[in-house]
Amino acid sequence: MSIQTYVNRLSRLDQLIRLRCTGTPQELADKLGLSKRMVYEYLNAMRDLGAPIAYSNIEKSYFYVGLGQFFIGYKIKNASAV
Repeated sequence: MSIQTYVNRLSRLDQLIRLRCTGTPQELADKLGLSKRMVYEYLNAMRDLGAPIAYSNIEKSYFYVGLGQFFIGYKIKNASAV
């Protein structure tokens, strides 16, 4: 799998978590075109990077504990600040 595919899946997962519309783990796997086991691996990778992800049995969705957004990328600093 390419790094671009991995990043795209993480971005889509982040979006679904922020919207609180992941559904159950199996529904999330179906939305992402992954196995349920792979969904757990992505969630654990995000948690390892500091994302405070929890699951609500009432809402049947994953969510972030607190406000936030998962970010992967490169930020260009202002040239005068270097």
